[in-house]
Amino acid sequence: MTRIIAGAAGSLPLEVPGSGTRPTSDRVRESLFGSLETRGLDDLAVLDLYAGSGALGIEAVSRGAASADLVEKAPRAVAVIERNIRRVERAIGPGRLRPHRAAADAFLASTRTSFDLVFLDPPYDLAETELADTLTLVAERLAPEGIVIVERATRSGVPVLPSGLVLERERRYGDTTLWWLLSAE
Repeated sequence: MTRIIAGAAGSLPLEVPGSGTRPTSDRVRESLFGSLETRGLDDLAVLDLYAGSGALGIEAVSRGAASADLVEKAPRAVAVIERNIRRVERAIGPGRLRPHRAAADAFLASTRTSFDLVFLDPPYDLAETELADTLTLVAERLAPEGIVIVERATRSGVPVLPSGLVLERERRYGDTTLWWLLSAE
């Protein structure tokens, strides 16, 4: 079972889509958000691409982020995200979590919003060139001093970075690695 780990909605369970997604484990989320909280999450605008259940964006808002846009193209996963939002809104308040049924690149090309924190947890089989294209679009929407967290299979290696992003660090959790990217500007 996936749950919100901490914050206003802490311990609330989340539904996960039946197939086609790979939820970030509680252990990885706990470590990730522990590190993010040392930098501060208060009032950040968050973007959760390839959102699956929406757990990363919802966790961020539960811990103090101002808002999260949860982007997922699979209709069944979007329905799960919408149910999860309804489940946690009593604890965090309405309107702070916004689901979008769209492909990541299409959403990025259409939005004018600037984001402080971006989560990318694409399917492991996403081609490196596609990930590089998405990261280029993310760099254009990233606020100054923004952070991008890319979650991929460890075997994938460091993502190809566009000129607007630099690698800060990587953290391995078995078969999963998180790459922390910062705005280069």
